[in-house]
This record gives sequence, structure tokens and C-alpha cells, in this order.
Amino acid sequence: MNKLLTLILVVLCLSTANVFGESGTIQLQQTAIAIPTALKVDTGDTAWVLMSSAFVMLMTPGLAFFYGGLVRRKNYLSILMQCFIALAALSIQWVLFGYSLAFGPGKGFWGGLQWFGLNGVGFEPYPAYAATIPHNAFMIFQGMFAVITPALIIGAFAERMKFSAFLIFTLLWATFVYDPIAHWVWGVGGWLKDLGALDFAGGTVVHINAGIAALVTAIVVGKRKCYEKHPTAPHNLPFSALGVALLWFGWFGFNAGSALGANALAANAFIVTNTAASAAALCWALLDWSFNGKPTMLGTISGAVAGLVAITPAAGFVGVGAAIAIGLLVSVFCFVAVGFVKHKFGYDDSLDAFGVHGIGGIFGALATGLFASKAINAAGADGLFFGNTRQFTIQLIAAAVTVVYAFIATLVIYKLVDIVIGVRVVEEEEAIGLDLTQHNERAYTMLE
Repeated sequence: MNKLLTLILVVLCLSTANVFGESGTIQLQQTAIAIPTALKVDTGDTAWVLMSSAFVMLMTPGLAFFYGGLVRRKNYLSILMQCFIALAALSIQWVLFGYSLAFGPGKGFWGGLQWFGLNGVGFEPYPAYAATIPHNAFMIFQGMFAVITPALIIGAFAERMKFSAFLIFTLLWATFVYDPIAHWVWGVGGWLKDLGALDFAGGTVVHINAGIAALVTAIVVGKRKCYEKHPTAPHNLPFSALGVALLWFGWFGFNAGSALGANALAANAFIVTNTAASAAALCWALLDWSFNGKPTMLGTISGAVAGLVAITPAAGFVGVGAAIAIGLLVSVFCFVAVGFVKHKFGYDDSLDAFGVHGIGGIFGALATGLFASKAINAAGADGLFFGNTRQFTIQLIAAAVTVVYAFIATLVIYKLVDIVIGVRVVEEEEAIGLDLTQHNERAYTMLE
């Protein structure tokens, strides 16, 4: 196992050969080109996108707190470690080849390797993506999406996956699942983009993609040993509430930042993001109150996340009325998925990654095909409720393709990793907890 991990690190180091010259200094010639006057960088737009990139980066530590508070205390550090190592490993993958695979122009399975090591990704704008910010600013903004998407899957297999298996699975999944789908939906030459699929900030690329992967991993990794014997209550709900607060904050960068400029579209995306999250949080609390007798903190923050998920693909195409409707409806769908469907079918989606992100992402993508309006964004399209039946059909196709591909590809990657090194920890390690068995650390000092 150590030899395999060492080999991966050696390959990554060798891969940087194209980035570094013989003297070991970074070659910046491709970024030193004078910016053409026709492609003038706007400082306000650039500042907003860079700030939004930082917002989205904060979402991964926020996710660590959210998920970490929901597991038992013996597994808390394992969640934090998985989230933080995803941030580190996928940031390297992205600048080496992930960005080129996802956004390199081309009509193939993915974009190719012409931007390997960020070769050609410099200070000048790349107008096919954003005409008023540096190309490398667009790259790092999208890089933060590529980081958090695989991290969302952690919620499905929490408390039972080997750390080594997690690291390899995450790198493979980002390369062979996230990058191709990002290219299809957002990249120049992407076939779903050319078809007309609308995904403003990642409902399909991020949430359907990760949600379906979560369902697959929850099923194939198997249930936690304690799952059917007794409930596993969250060990620290205040941490989870803090995590969702950070996610909510970061989501303004996620959605409003996807306008790629400090403009009216960003303001609209900001407003509808907050509106949908608020409607969904309120709705879930009321559902909890009605069906379970009490409004709960866990239900309220789960509703907020569901609302944020569902509004993500629609944020640049709908107004506040549609945002309220989307927030209310997604809360109902996710509440049913988490509270009834999961128990009916018996899969152990530990932290409801599929129930919230998968179901919420699918609904959000389809809702975009219902509520989208060119009155909000002239560069978008009208949805079914504005007379355009075709747009809803396109959204349905994009969602279905993502579901099928993510399911099959995730299953193949999981099985390969399991055959090579084994994915699940042994029963004794699961009983002791992953903090000690995988990292030799404890989240809390215990008095003996």
C-alpha cells in the first residue's frame, strides 16, 4: 500500500516536469504576453471572481464541520482529514491536468491535455469562458468546484472507508467522472452545452454527479455495523450548524460568483440563493414539526442545504418567486427521500449525501427547465412555464445522462480500488473508530 501511494506521488512529481524548466524555476513565458486591448481585464470583475473563489474554497472546510458534527466522535477527525486532503490533492490534480480535461476546447470525451500544467492559461482573458477576467482567475474559481464535488460523496460512506482507498478513489473519480461531465456541460465543445443544457453553477455537474456517486458508494460499501442495531446520533450538532453556516456563506461565491463579474446577474444569483435556502430551511422545520412532533436543528440545516443545492443550476435564470417555489418543493422531496425512501430500501447513506444532493440536484436541474426566464438572463432560455417545452426536455436529458454515467463510472472505479487495495476497514477498526485506526489521533482529549 505504501509503495502504491509512493508511486502516485512520484508520478505527480514527474508530471510537473512540463511546468518547471531545467533550472527548477517556474516558466511564466506563456503568461507574460501583453493583454490585447480587445480583451481588457476588468478589475472589479476580477476582484469579485477571486473573492468568490475564496468563498467556495471555504465551503470544503465548512463541509468538514457539517459532516463531522453528524458522525460519532471517534470518527470526527477522519471526516476533517478526508475533506482537507481532498482540498490538497484535488488542487494539485486540477492545475496539472484536471482543468485541461474539463475546460480544454474540444468535442471529445473531455477537453484534452493542451493546457497541461496550465500551459497557455495566463493573465489574458479567454473570452469563450469570461471576457473580463484573467484566464487563470477563471481556472482557480472552477478549481474550487472541482475540490468540493468529490468531497460531498464522503457523506455516503462516512465511518467505514480506508483513508488510502478514499484518496485513490477521489483522484480517480475527479479525473474520470467530474472532469468529463464538467466538459460536457460547461466546456467549449461540450455536447450537453451545445445541446442547450442550463446549469448556472453546478446542479448537474456538482450535485447530481456527487449525489449519484454517493448512492453507489453507500450501496457497495455496505451498512455500518451498528446501522440496524441502534441509531447513531450526531455527536456535535453545533459543529454541524457552524458548517452549514459556512456553506451558506460560501454558496454566495458558488452561485453569484458564477456570473463571472460584479454585475446585475451576480446580484440576482445572490438574492435567489439566499431566498431558496431560507424557504427550504423553513419548510423542513415545519415538516419536522408536523411529522415528528418537534422542529429540529438538524432538519432546519438539512433544509437549508437542500435549498442551496436546488437553486444552484437555476440561480442565473430565475427570479425570487421561482426561488421560493424551488426552495419549498425541494425541501419536501428531500424530506421524503431522507425520512422514508432511505429506510424503505435500506441503504446506509450515512449523512444523506444522496438524499439531499442527489435528489435536490435532480429537482434543481428540472426546475431550471420549468422556471428559467430570458427576462432574468437574456443569454439563457425560457423554461416550460414560459412556453418553451424543449428546454425542459433538454434538462431532463442532461440529468438522465449524468445519472447513468456517474452511476456506472463510480461503480467501476469503486470496484477497481476495492480489488487492488480493499475499500472498507476491518470490523475491529470500525468499532475502534477511524480517528485512531487511520490517523492515530483523537478529536477530543479524554480523561483516563
